[in-house]
Amino acid sequence: MKDVASRAGVGLSTVSRVVAGKGGVSRAKSKAVERAIAELGYSRNDFAHTLRTGSTRTIGVVVTRISDPFYSELVFTIEQRAQEHDVLVLVASGGDDPIEGERVLRRMLSRRLDGLIVVAHEEVDVSFLAAEKAAGTKIVFVDRPPQGLPADLIVVDNERGAADAVAHLVQAGHRSIACLAHISGRYTSERRQAGFRQGIRDAGLPVRPELIVAVDDDVDACVEALSELASLDDPPTALFTTNSRTTKAVLKALRLLDAHPALVGFDDFDLAELMSPPVTTVAQDPWAIGEAAADLLFDRIAGLAGPDRRIVLGTRMVERGSGETPPVAVTGL
Repeated sequence: MKDVASRAGVGLSTVSRVVAGKGGVSRAKSKAVERAIAELGYSRNDFAHTLRTGSTRTIGVVVTRISDPFYSELVFTIEQRAQEHDVLVLVASGGDDPIEGERVLRRMLSRRLDGLIVVAHEEVDVSFLAAEKAAGTKIVFVDRPPQGLPADLIVVDNERGAADAVAHLVQAGHRSIACLAHISGRYTSERRQAGFRQGIRDAGLPVRPELIVAVDDDVDACVEALSELASLDDPPTALFTTNSRTTKAVLKALRLLDAHPALVGFDDFDLAELMSPPVTTVAQDPWAIGEAAADLLFDRIAGLAGPDRRIVLGTRMVERGSGETPPVAVTGL
């Protein structure tokens, strides 16, 4: 409504009176409001609904990177659920820059949404959303807990998934297993490292700090890290990677090194089954996550009260071959 008022050059009360069909507005101003509504692609019915119920029938979804296949599927699932409620979904990417992430969140909230689903950048202090929550905007966070704001949260069991990966490799006979964790230090990477350590302990093996290495998505950096692991007195015969981008970089590095250790990666990805050998992964279900987030948000919008909820979803092991390789003395690693 603010956009219409600004475009028409009138006050909010004038827009409200025109949409509600009340009198007391000059013909010129009424036409200006009607023209602004048409130019902005809005509908009188939408405004009338907002005035009558206080609902805009619009929710927002903010993710870090919409180009990521995981988030694309997550958003698509939320859109499917929203269609069942006759609700429009606005989508935005905050990127990897926390300043941009906060700016996108603030701009999204200026749209007068009924609710918001957020994958927040780790470094964004979202405590400013407390006022929005208090004003009635429903907010559900996904993938990682927000900083500075108690809120509804949908996450996967990162620790259990990582521990399952270790158990899978141990079952294949491995006793020296390395963890290549994304250098970002993000919540998910930290939780998966914790799960890796727990899996090692559960197997009765010592946690060896030299086998837990921080890497980024750079192939050369992965080559260097793998070469250092290979130089150890007791080098690893298996690898665990903490996200799909790291997995892909490690796979390229292994090809350059002509090394073939067993490998399990956290997060499934396209073409994993076409690798040689096909890549075993710990898969999240973006459909289940999206459905859980959307269902909780719409329940809150419908009036569900109570304390903030934390819903933890499981993962599944996708066995394709790379994680089932037995320990073999490999040149270079």
